Amino acid sequence: MAAVFTVDHGITKILLVERKNEPFYGMWSLPGGALYNDEDLEDGMRRELLEKTGLVIPNLKQCSVFGKVHRSPCMRMIGISYFGVIDRFKVELLTSTLKTSNAGWFAINQIPPLAYDHEEIIQDALEKLKESIVESDILEILFPKEFTLPEIQKVYESILGTNYDRRNFRKRMLSLNLIEDTGETAKFEGKKPAKLYRFRKGKKQKRIF
Repeated sequence: MAAVFTVDHGITKILLVERKNEPFYGMWSLPGGALYNDEDLEDGMRRELLEKTGLVIPNLKQCSVFGKVHRSPCMRMIGISYFGVIDRFKVELLTSTLKTSNAGWFAINQIPPLAYDHEEIIQDALEKLKESIVESDILEILFPKEFTLPEIQKVYESILGTNYDRRNFRKRMLSLNLIEDTGETAKFEGKKPAKLYRFRKGKKQKRIF
């Protein structure tokens, strides 16, 4: 299973597919499936993602192993989870495949009931995302080319489950010299125009918080 995250106007979202087959017909789940006998783990996960969503996730990382005896109602099944991030505005999502009837992005605080133990898998992946969100390369993938500081602050707060003082957050982001002012402005959540920033090219990763 793969937990694929994106950011949509400051809201962190995860990719889910709607199952077309039993078990759990009609329920939402993480994209994933059975491994072929001649496949490596990551190759199988990338194939399943491509078949069920049409997406290629370059930064896919292995997370955890899930092996509770009754996690599947059909047979003993061991699950290997992965997580990755992508800019949803640069890709086209398949909404219907041989084994899925729909696909979509869901805010991480508005996830519907899921098949199998995928709620547990998502929570585990979120912990991995929390560990990675302090690295600038993850942020560059999550965000479009330009962003406002209120927008990036909202993403930090939603993922890390905490609140930051606006002035301190701004001061910290600017002090790291990871981002630069584009000279343009944009409104975020209906408020007054805010400066648009982008990540500086060639800057090494730095811990944000």
